[in-house]
Amino acid sequence: MTAPAAKSRIAVVTGASSGIGAATARQLAAAGYRVVLTARRKDRIEALAEELEAAGHQATAYALDVTDRAAVDEFATAFKTIGVLVNNAGGALGADPVATGDPADWRQMYETNVLGTLNVTQALLPALTASGDGTVVVVSSTAGHGTYEGGAGYVAAKHGAHVLAETLRLEIVGTPVRVIEIAPGMVRTDEFALTRFGGDEEKAANVYAGVAEPLTADDVADTITWAVTRPSHVNIDLMVIRPRAQASNTKVHREL
Repeated sequence: MTAPAAKSRIAVVTGASSGIGAATARQLAAAGYRVVLTARRKDRIEALAEELEAAGHQATAYALDVTDRAAVDEFATAFKTIGVLVNNAGGALGADPVATGDPADWRQMYETNVLGTLNVTQALLPALTASGDGTVVVVSSTAGHGTYEGGAGYVAAKHGAHVLAETLRLEIVGTPVRVIEIAPGMVRTDEFALTRFGGDEEKAANVYAGVAEPLTADDVADTITWAVTRPSHVNIDLMVIRPRAQASNTKVHREL
């Protein structure tokens, strides 16, 4: 792995307060990037920045709600040279069928997963382009590539994120900016399923019941870091990453 060029040394990671975002920040920092940690939970990202600084890395914490466009635009003025943007902020709410799904949950998922990604990408694209070697990463999901019962709201949002990445790649071809989509399958983190089921620990645990080795946040972060650190002319358009026990969104081997 080669060290990033000076103009592309700053990497912004959204949703960096936990899970895949925090793991990605750690791995990009270890790869030589100065990481800018953004999330709504200021205490979490400040603690992570302190951890990284103590390990000899460069890190900055910046509290940010990606759905607040004015705040995102203000954030963009603070960093003139950015080489990497990892759009990781997102998440799922509920697992209800279309007939009874809560429109408020659908709206929140779309706001975060799609419009949040749009806000930050639009705001930082000029700086990424000016770096001469920029990379936009969109962390979508296998949900963005295949539906499943009880997942329509999240599936719709992640399809939106996937199409955003795919279209952006078409529109900016010829500029010095790559667009990478990483689509994880079953990842066991401390918060994803728990948040989805409103804090119901039993429902959250059932998602992974009998699955010997779901993916970890570090597995996904390793994939993101690998894709980002490829030579500049190499674009990893789309990478789907699942645990061996998962063949599709609806086919999972469980040892019960």
